[in-house]
Amino acid sequence: MRYEIEFFGHENIRSNHTKTIEITKDSHLTTRGDCIIGVNANFSCATLPEKLKDKLKNSETNIHFLIKVGDDEFTLEGKGNANLTLTHNEDIVLRKSDFTCPRTLSVKCDKASNLVPREMISKLQNPKTKGLLIITVD
Repeated sequence: MRYEIEFFGHENIRSNHTKTIEITKDSHLTTRGDCIIGVNANFSCATLPEKLKDKLKNSETNIHFLIKVGDDEFTLEGKGNANLTLTHNEDIVLRKSDFTCPRTLSVKCDKASNLVPREMISKLQNPKTKGLLIITVD
């Protein structure tokens, strides 16, 4: 199963958090949101299809993420978790830890926002730049 989420850049994107990556439907971003790589996303945890949510709520599910910005690509992998609620109306957070909350889409991810290539982050500091978060579950 494959699912795509569109998002856009913002001048305050820093992407230097060591434990998470986030995209949000919100259009406002301060520099304190240092895990955020995109705003104005077309989906949040709450609005994902139920079939995908069911897969994500399984601790055995392996999740593959591809972040695309123009020709640049960044991949990471994570796990599903039975404790996911996937009910947040604005945000999607990928976590290296096992922590779950309504914003969490995946846990035990192998990378965080600090590892996203700086060239990609430079592009995402332009509000007109479009990105894709492609989610593939086995």
